[in-house]
Amino acid sequence: MIPIYPVNDFKVINTRAPVLGEATLSGLKNPPPLSLYIHIPWCVKKCPYCDFNSHESKLAIPEKRYVAALIKDLEQSVPRVYGRKIKSVFFGGGTPSLFSAESIDEILSAVRMLTPLEYGAEITLEANPGTLGAKIQDTAHFQGYKQAGVNRISLGIQSFNADYLKALGRIHDDKQAIQAAELALKTFERVNLDVMYALPNQSLEHALQDARQAVALNPDHLSFYHLTLEPNTPFHRTPPSLPSDDVSADMQDQIEVLLADHGYEHYETSAFCKPNSQSRHNLNYWQFGDYLGIGAGAHSKLSFHDKITRETRHKHPKAFMENAENGSAVDNTWTIEKSDLGFEFMMNALRLTNGFETKLFHERTGMPWQAISTRVAEALKKGLITQDLNRLQPTLLGQRYLNNLLELFLI
Repeated sequence: MIPIYPVNDFKVINTRAPVLGEATLSGLKNPPPLSLYIHIPWCVKKCPYCDFNSHESKLAIPEKRYVAALIKDLEQSVPRVYGRKIKSVFFGGGTPSLFSAESIDEILSAVRMLTPLEYGAEITLEANPGTLGAKIQDTAHFQGYKQAGVNRISLGIQSFNADYLKALGRIHDDKQAIQAAELALKTFERVNLDVMYALPNQSLEHALQDARQAVALNPDHLSFYHLTLEPNTPFHRTPPSLPSDDVSADMQDQIEVLLADHGYEHYETSAFCKPNSQSRHNLNYWQFGDYLGIGAGAHSKLSFHDKITRETRHKHPKAFMENAENGSAVDNTWTIEKSDLGFEFMMNALRLTNGFETKLFHERTGMPWQAISTRVAEALKKGLITQDLNRLQPTLLGQRYLNNLLELFLI
């Protein structure tokens, strides 16, 4: 086992001189918070709207081999995050709930051995109601994950309407959606429900019915996503009939009002929560924190004193396992150019409805505020943001036209 020691000075663990041509930063004195993302790439059936790195499990999933490869990947990654505490863990996919509680326990045990996992860290696992099967009537399935250390479940509900679930290619029906949510809420204090709107042929009233059902279940967190037609998906190649932009906008407006009336804070573009129940893992992304991603196709963003890097793993599960076993899970690594840092920071931070403290820009990028001041001035002039001495946040107009706002920060 690799020993872990506390590190008090960020510079101590990053003393390598920058190579000619790398972007150097001034003032990145301390590392941002660090999260861990763990990718489980298999699913029962690929949804026609999904562009994630997920693969239908047509054959038996090599679960044990993949778990061993994940642990190898983590072992190989430890030197790059040496001594830094992990503040949150997120099992995403694919469908992580296809894996047994024993496998999740083995992975989390390795995380605890190899990294200083923060006490009380948020540990989320994504689950599909259709993978619970016969166990949906009892808590055994979720209890196993809880005993392994998972303390938050994110359920991919998408809709509570059987017709829309069928149109989306989901493997669960409306009854399973409600049963799975009730089961999760019996087992975990923290539960997120993912719901989508602007679905094929969806009416405004049906979208609101989904929202009413979601708030009736009373989870601490809700995510409402507008269905988009992503490239290289069946829905993009053969588009279904979708609500008009005006109807979709009405859906968004009325869903937001409904959730606010039920005590949910709209704290990010698609995220709503009860008081003090934000997703700490996703909040770290939006505040331009660091994350180590392990598993097939996973992405990482890691900050060092002289640079900020990104890296990706081999995308196909078989290629990932073979390379992880041979000590080379990472497929590609590159340094974020200084000219791109302003946009990358804003692309995340401007999703937060309350914006961010202006000092965070320098703390997370190592760049002076002057690097984006002219673009900030332009956004202010267009009424897309507001700014005082300590905080910058998008206006309602900026939230509605977020892509237009972000374009101002592209070079």
